[in-house]
Amino acid sequence: MPHDLNLLATIMRVMRNQTFVSLWLVFSTFAFAQNAPRTMRLDYYHSGNASQEMFSLDRVVVEPLAWPGNPRKTIDDTNLGKYLFEVRDRKTNQTLYSRGFASIYGEWETTGEAKSLNRTFHESLRFPSPQAAVQVILKKRDRLNAFREIWSVIVDPADMFVDNSRPAPPGELIEFLKSGDPADKVDFLMLCDGYTSAERGKFERDARRLLDVLFATSPFKEHKADFNVWGLCAPALESGISRPSTGVHLASPVGATYDAFGSERYILTFENRAMRQIAQFAPYEFVEILTNSRTYGGGGIFGLYSTVAADSAEAPYVFVHEFGHHFAGLADEYYTSSVAYLPAAERVEPWEPNVTALLDPANLKWKDQIEPGTPIPTPWLKDELEKHSIEYQQRREKIRAERRPEAEMEALFRENSAFEIKLFAAEKYRTKVGAFEGAMYEAKGYFRPQVDCIMFTRSPNFCDVCRRAIERIIALYVDG
Repeated sequence: MPHDLNLLATIMRVMRNQTFVSLWLVFSTFAFAQNAPRTMRLDYYHSGNASQEMFSLDRVVVEPLAWPGNPRKTIDDTNLGKYLFEVRDRKTNQTLYSRGFASIYGEWETTGEAKSLNRTFHESLRFPSPQAAVQVILKKRDRLNAFREIWSVIVDPADMFVDNSRPAPPGELIEFLKSGDPADKVDFLMLCDGYTSAERGKFERDARRLLDVLFATSPFKEHKADFNVWGLCAPALESGISRPSTGVHLASPVGATYDAFGSERYILTFENRAMRQIAQFAPYEFVEILTNSRTYGGGGIFGLYSTVAADSAEAPYVFVHEFGHHFAGLADEYYTSSVAYLPAAERVEPWEPNVTALLDPANLKWKDQIEPGTPIPTPWLKDELEKHSIEYQQRREKIRAERRPEAEMEALFRENSAFEIKLFAAEKYRTKVGAFEGAMYEAKGYFRPQVDCIMFTRSPNFCDVCRRAIERIIALYVDG
């Protein structure tokens, strides 16, 4: 489905000072000028607690632009995600489209709050607009990791309540990297949050700086030509985003906030509808939210979005680490930092590609990457790291509790990184793929594939297993 978004970006630059109505005419003409289907979005509410969940339809939207996905890559065969949705033709029951994903609700239900409180989250499923009625089926993994249907809804594109309105776009579509037609590339959208209209230039500089880091990191470095990167920046009335733990609440356009789930460093937006209203004016499969803030923080959820505090000294690391979550479903490999999630009641093999419960060592999911003679489990200097981490975490918590300058936290991060680099240099199996105990926020029972990785520490590199997992996702969108 050929359509030239480079032309679109050029036209929009020429029209920068014209009205939003004029901008919409560009989008509208472009979206309908081709034979490609438009993008359909199913918005719904996801409610419940730790023991039950419910779903209710919000609305069905036809987004302004054509579907950006590869028409030859409509079925997800990666077996990733806590959830999976399928779009099936009503007449033939043929699966037309599927994707695995994770969600804010899926994380929240593992927190202590979910044991005593009901909450509702707004979510969206996006797929090529069908020509006739379809059934959208939502599945979730059961205790044995099998996907089971938990909700379904019929969507008819001829229904009079399907919203195909033409709202005003939030601003100019920015072209950060154009490698080809969206149908043939991974389309990655950078959204700003907490940037005023006067700070639009700062957003572009921040985005380009962080993209330079991403595309200097393997395997993104080798696959840069497989990506398009776009930007949209809806202006905020005030600089910055909310940080409730310090009494700061700001009405930023995307709604990003620190302190998600009570974790001071975790940045999420719970305003899914607002985010989608902005994002729909760009072709995208993946989304990064850059927040105009310095305090260390970020977040990433598979198939939803990732976030980063753009002005943090650790932004380059956080950006790549959190994008690993969002893009490839990579799990956190660290386990000494505090988190809001409760330990699992029973050990089940994680769906994430870079961690294992090692329930069946002979069939380890990355066994083909292990050299003969590497012991499983693989010994490493675990006790030394944990001893150091106790003091490090105490100092980190003290800095935050006393609201001391961010420069002190940044100095502590540098000090800790120097310790880890020295420690890992002494590891016997530091370059080997194995099964190193300690991952997914737990010291015992979960194992990571290499002693160090961006998903474990502030390492500049992904491990071999993570690199392969990332390349598998690229292959889901780009023809080999």
